Amino acid sequence: MNEERTVHELSGSLEDYLETVYHLVKKYRFARVRDIADDRGVKAASVTPALKRLSDLGLVEYEKREYVLLTAEGERQALRVVARHQVLLRFFRDFLQMPDATAEKEACAMEHSLSNEGMDRLVRFLEFVTLCPAGASDFLERFHGCARVQESVASCPHPCPTTDENLTPGGIPTMGLNKIRPGSQCSVVQVNASGAVRQRLLDLGLLPGVVVQVLRAAPGGDPIWIVVQGTEMALRRKEAEAVLVTASTGSGARNG
Repeated sequence: MNEERTVHELSGSLEDYLETVYHLVKKYRFARVRDIADDRGVKAASVTPALKRLSDLGLVEYEKREYVLLTAEGERQALRVVARHQVLLRFFRDFLQMPDATAEKEACAMEHSLSNEGMDRLVRFLEFVTLCPAGASDFLERFHGCARVQESVASCPHPCPTTDENLTPGGIPTMGLNKIRPGSQCSVVQVNASGAVRQRLLDLGLLPGVVVQVLRAAPGGDPIWIVVQGTEMALRRKEAEAVLVTASTGSGARNG
């Protein structure tokens, strides 16, 4: 079953179950029906039909009264939902200054209906706030005209005081994720890509402010293995180059 069809067949309720399984697997390495029921606040009997449907879609490995595991496709779909939740949570909590519980509730409600375009626009806004030193005043006008995050804009009508695109407004150097030394950590600043590549990276959870650990790289630097929020994944070198990051204290760039 192709990914587009799988996403279309996932209801909001099934996405909630998939997200719960993901978090339990990350915590315990597997999920149990009773743990899923406890997390969702439902009876165990109501969990079984949802797990069977997720199994039919090829997203979980499940046998009645046995442990539940995610398939590779299930993990991809769960990461997509988790990434949307995190973007919405940050927007409601940090920018709209909603109380934590309210922000969490709103993010849970909206994560299922957020389209790829909606996700992309929200992340561009987060990138803008991170990158533009003048974003505090007239921020909407500046956001719409910021050439660093808007593909349709050739040059900013309000040039940034910091013109070096390799620096954050605070003067911290940025670099491609492929430049980070294995064993080091870094923080995502921007996904400097477009189209399907950008959407794939966003769905993997490579969002502004997220901490990434670089594990290792194949000979020649392609692919590169990283850990994002407890999940190990491999990026092609070109994908890693598009993820702009700042190195954490004590970390550094590697040669080549």
